[in-house]
Amino acid sequence: MQTLTLNKTSLKERVLNSRSRTEEICHSLKPEDTVIQPVDFVSPPKWHLAHTTWFFEEFVLSKYKPNYKIYNADFSYYFNSYYNNVGDRVLRPNRGLMTRPVLNEILSYREYVSEQLSEFISEDLSQEIIDTIEIGLQHEQQHQELLIYDIKYIFGHQPSFTTLNNQACLKDELEPLGFESFEEGVYEIGHKGNGFCFDNELEVHKTYIHDFKIANRLVTNQEYLEFIEDDGYSNFNLWHADGWEFIQVNKIKAPMYWHKTKTGYKIYTLEGLKELEPNKPVNHISFYEASAFAQWKGMRLPTEFEWEVASKHIDYGQLWEWTNSAYLPYPNFKTAEGALGEYNGKFMVNQMVLRGASVATAKGHSRPTYRNFFHPNMRWQFAGIRLAQ
Repeated sequence: MQTLTLNKTSLKERVLNSRSRTEEICHSLKPEDTVIQPVDFVSPPKWHLAHTTWFFEEFVLSKYKPNYKIYNADFSYYFNSYYNNVGDRVLRPNRGLMTRPVLNEILSYREYVSEQLSEFISEDLSQEIIDTIEIGLQHEQQHQELLIYDIKYIFGHQPSFTTLNNQACLKDELEPLGFESFEEGVYEIGHKGNGFCFDNELEVHKTYIHDFKIANRLVTNQEYLEFIEDDGYSNFNLWHADGWEFIQVNKIKAPMYWHKTKTGYKIYTLEGLKELEPNKPVNHISFYEASAFAQWKGMRLPTEFEWEVASKHIDYGQLWEWTNSAYLPYPNFKTAEGALGEYNGKFMVNQMVLRGASVATAKGHSRPTYRNFFHPNMRWQFAGIRLAQ
C-alpha cells in the first residue's frame, strides 16, 4: 500500500471518527440483529464490529505499542478473517454460530482498543507505523460499506421488511442517455501521486485503448424493467454460459430486493419496502445481469481501463459500476511481506472489477484508480450498470 505522510493529530482524528462511524451504522440494530448470518457471504454485524477492532490490535497495537496488553487472547481465532500468516480462525460460514462473546463484550473490546489507539497515536510515530495505521483506517472504511450491505441483506430477507436509520439513498438519473467519446491511444493507468492507495492500484503502466464511447449516466430501473418485460431472463443468447446456469439454478428473474406483486414491482430499501421508482439507477445486480442487459441493448460494459480514462468526464459515485475486466495484477505488481501481503493479491482470480463508489462508500474512501472486485454472481453489493460502445 502507498500512503501520504499526515499530521498525527489529523490521523488520530480520522481513525477515531471512523471508529465512531462503524458504531453509528449499527445504531438502529437490536442485539439479536447483530448475530445472524443468513448466508455465507454475509457476516454478522457483531463480527464486523469485532474484526475491525482485532485488525488494529493485531497489526498496530500488538506490534508497535510498548507493553500493550491483549484484550482477549481468543479473539484472534474468533475474528481473524483470512490472514493465514496470523494463524487459525473461525471459518467464514461459521461466523453466525458465535453467540458468544455477546454484543456488550464486543463493544467493550472496541472501546478498549480505541482508547489504546488514541493514546498511542499521540506519541511520536515512525512512518512505518503511520502507514500501518492508515491501512487499518482504510480497512475499517471498507467494512463500513460491507456492514451496510450485510444489514440490508439481513433485513431484506425477513418478512417484516424493517425500516432502518441507515441512509443510503439513490438519486434519480434524469439526464437523457448520451455518450462521451474518447479517441484511441496509449493511456497511463494506475495510481499516481503521494496519497493513499491499495497495492492493487500499482504500478502505473501504459495501456493501449481503442476508440470508445461511455454513457453519461447509469441504467435506470425503468430501462431494466423493459429488459425484464422483453423476457431478458429467458433469452439464453444474451447470457454467458456461467450466468445462464446461475440464473436457472437460482430461479433469478429480477435484481435482488425486487418483489413482483399484483400491482407491479416493489423494492426493499433501507427505508422499507417501496414502489419501484423508475428513474432510480438499477441496483443489486450481478456481473452476469449487467452483461446480459448490455447485450440486449446492443452495447457492452466498459473495461476498467476505459472507465478510468473516462472518470474525469462522468458523474459517478451512486453505485459501483461493473466493468468487463477480470481482476488481475498490474505489471510489476508487488505484494508486501507477511500477513498484510494477503490483503489483495491472493484474490486476483475468478473475480471482476468494479469502479467508482456507491452511496454506501465512506466519504473520501474512493478515487478514480480504486479497484473494487467481486465474483461475477454477487448481487448484494451496491452495484449498477454504465453502458459502453
